[in-house]
Amino acid sequence: MTGPDPTGNKAEAFEAEDDLPRNPNLTQTLGHVIAARHAQAASQPTRRGLLQGLLGVSVIQGLLGSSALAQTAAIRPAAARQPSRFAFDELPWGNDAHHHVPAGYRADILLRWGDPITAGAPDFDVTNQSAKAQLQQFGYNNDYIGFTPLNAEASRGLLCVNHEYTNEEMMFPGLGRQDRAGFSGMTRDLVEIEMAAHGGTVVEISRRHDGSGGWQVQRDSPLNRRITPLDTAMTLDGPAVGHPRLQTPEDPSGRSVIGTLNNCAGGMTPWGTWLMAEENFHGYFCSDRRDATGAPDLSDQPEARQMARYGIPGGWYAWGQYFDRFNIDKSPNEANRFGWVVEVDPRDPLSTPVKHTALGRFSHEGAETCLSAEGHLVIYMGDDARFEYLYKYVSHDTLSDPISQDPAAHRHLLQDGTLYVARFDADASLTWLPLTHGTGPLTAQNGFASQADVLIDARLAADALGATPMDRPEDAQPRGDGVAYVMLTNNSRRNADQVDAANPRAKSRFGHIIEITEQAGDHAATRGTWEILVQCGDPKIAEVGALWHPTISDSGWFAAPDNCTFDAEGRLWVATDQGGRWSKTGKSDGLYALETEGDRRGEARLFFRCPVGAELCGPCFTPGGDSLFLAVQHPGTDGTKALKGFERASTFDDPATRWPDFDPQMPPRPSVVVITKLGGGKIASSPDAATTQ
Repeated sequence: MTGPDPTGNKAEAFEAEDDLPRNPNLTQTLGHVIAARHAQAASQPTRRGLLQGLLGVSVIQGLLGSSALAQTAAIRPAAARQPSRFAFDELPWGNDAHHHVPAGYRADILLRWGDPITAGAPDFDVTNQSAKAQLQQFGYNNDYIGFTPLNAEASRGLLCVNHEYTNEEMMFPGLGRQDRAGFSGMTRDLVEIEMAAHGGTVVEISRRHDGSGGWQVQRDSPLNRRITPLDTAMTLDGPAVGHPRLQTPEDPSGRSVIGTLNNCAGGMTPWGTWLMAEENFHGYFCSDRRDATGAPDLSDQPEARQMARYGIPGGWYAWGQYFDRFNIDKSPNEANRFGWVVEVDPRDPLSTPVKHTALGRFSHEGAETCLSAEGHLVIYMGDDARFEYLYKYVSHDTLSDPISQDPAAHRHLLQDGTLYVARFDADASLTWLPLTHGTGPLTAQNGFASQADVLIDARLAADALGATPMDRPEDAQPRGDGVAYVMLTNNSRRNADQVDAANPRAKSRFGHIIEITEQAGDHAATRGTWEILVQCGDPKIAEVGALWHPTISDSGWFAAPDNCTFDAEGRLWVATDQGGRWSKTGKSDGLYALETEGDRRGEARLFFRCPVGAELCGPCFTPGGDSLFLAVQHPGTDGTKALKGFERASTFDDPATRWPDFDPQMPPRPSVVVITKLGGGKIASSPDAATTQ
């Protein structure tokens, strides 16, 4: 795999891997019509008039020079504004080894990598790890968090947490980066520990009775469970189930698979099941064959074209040395069994998770759900890589009313529906293109013999339909009223001639957020409109081309939007992941409250700040909005070598010179943090705040 340098860490290398565009369909850019789009925006101010210059940034810069961007805020007249919907004192930005919250709040670590989640689990010992222990302990690099209540007061609930990937140099003392050393230090035991640390965790939590408003883990709960690629049996369903391309030596039926990989963001269904999104699955597969350049030789692979489009094999791990199913020379179809969305029933620890092929195969960042006007299940999904696409799934049937808590009653909604991919046009219109066999180019003559082929090769199908290649679409969060927000984290590989209206900056290192408005407010609509909410980065640097509300503070602007969520009042919160490049902003990652309505639209404020080197994932509120769960992933890794006083390549570097406040018996670990308000009440709300959603 590619990475920044041999002494860096694997988290940075994963970010570098995302930097490699694999989409050959980059000729349908919209740069030649940008001027017309901006002229239209300037002459016909949008309904969001305060930031009417938002889409005009490129034409302003072209006509007047980059210095004009710095003047746009200054020329706007000051006016009395509505009070902010977020009632908290903004946190100042900074960098250190700790997490921070505003005055009036407390942040408690609820779970860390290795914490026991069952009554019989051993305590964590970083020097004495085993797969058997890890299968009873909280996994590594927690990402998505979902919460489902177990009582009417929501004082008891199940936390559903994804574990995205592992870093050998952060987990195992003295081992170092193994992908840079030919995996010379790896053994079967270490590989099995890695596999056991992947997947997900279901754990029961409850309110403390000490009046603090805090939460605690119920280790004796029979619902607590680990889901891993080591030992968790899963079934496949939908149009591709049983297809020859899903059949392997271990599963000739093509109907079952062991485990799930690289679970990034996700979602919760209206009936309380958990959707785990499989993202960068390609990295787990290897090949023993090499061509003259040393790259994997796919010449004997019947699916060489499809594998190349998905980046298979990535060679990130040594798993294929010990498990043939991860070696494409021995089991070429195994990779086709990953890259799906997995449904888990957290209330039934004996239930078998299901991979739903109707939702398509790609690097799923998330799977956020809502209902259409008529009750169809709608799921928004980003394909998290540069120049990839935004997708939406709409079920054919509608949800029963009242909603049953039995997942079997609703599973057909995830088996039978239409998968769409988005085309963003320069006139601000949005078209959802159906990935349906027989539609347009999706025919046998073009390599799609059936609907199964369309879904297994969703990226190739989207290429053929002419979808819009985006700047790394991550979370896509529907609000339920026909509006959805799409996080586009960055794309440093987009050249000036590849710029289009929906991706307006070349070499964008800072990302932007798009607001989608579906036609007639219906999430199932096949047409709509779009608008850029903010362009991220430092607004004081004209060349960056950032666009925020004119009153944005030095602490409020951010870069690389990644995960997002709505709270109980329908307000948008955005978590950031700058990867190893956070030194370009000088800010650690964090959670930001972002105004989307009224005359403060486009104003953001910093609420939570990560320890240096961590990314923030999985923001999740309790139903009443009085607790907020956050996933702090890989603290002390990304980009730390760029900041004096924090330089380190491993969890186990010399604490005297490399990491402030380092305890060799308690190295920095990925963790779930829960935030509550001192004295109680909704997060960031005034006492009389009304619930709008």
